Amino acid sequence: MSGILYKLGFFSRTLRGTIRLFRTEASRKILTLQILFTFVQALGLASLLAVGIGAAVNAIGIPFLARLSQEKLIYTLLIMIITRELGPLLGAFITISRSATAIATEMAGMVISHEVEAYIAVGVDPIEHLATPRFLGVTISMFLLNIYFSIFGLAGSFLVAQLFNTMPPAIYFANLLEALTWQDLLVSVIKSVVFGAIISMVAIIQGLSVERASTEVPVAGLRAVGLAFGGCVIADLLLSAVYYMVQ
Repeated sequence: MSGILYKLGFFSRTLRGTIRLFRTEASRKILTLQILFTFVQALGLASLLAVGIGAAVNAIGIPFLARLSQEKLIYTLLIMIITRELGPLLGAFITISRSATAIATEMAGMVISHEVEAYIAVGVDPIEHLATPRFLGVTISMFLLNIYFSIFGLAGSFLVAQLFNTMPPAIYFANLLEALTWQDLLVSVIKSVVFGAIISMVAIIQGLSVERASTEVPVAGLRAVGLAFGGCVIADLLLSAVYYMVQ
């Protein structure tokens, strides 16, 4: 119980730190670098996955639905798989594999090298200076990565669709927009923000949980990856269950 209360308290202090985040240049720089690493440098991998998923859905779905005379359902299927389900989750997996490990090991290294103690000694709040910009950077990056994944996946699927049924881009994307609902967008955005918060908080807390041995640094990174994966999967199941229950 005390561990849960500690995590909730740490999360609330991190959120409060956002109010004063932009007052210092150092915190703004950390935020910018975090977005650069988590979002911008992940675009190549995200593009590859998005196009692959879009291509697979079209390659498998169009022939199958054509046999049922339900070709129009391919647009609903694309929105459901890319925008609502796999987009946020695969974006989270990309972020976990890259940023969760990096943040956890970086924070653990700061603890081992007594850098965190030095911040406290000179009156700098380590949560406000170290945790808040990384929390915001990962959460904002997850939101942007999810949007990029959806747009790139849906656009990439158009190229594969031309192999089965040639149509003007205007008609294809008009059908996609017709299948897209505000509920799809809302649940996708909520998932991306929740996943970003989970990944960043888990990585930061695990990194700061080390004590004195340098051998704890890689362990903290591995622990952060495992817990972040589990947390995102559980959150995805809960949010999807709520979405389908209210439909």
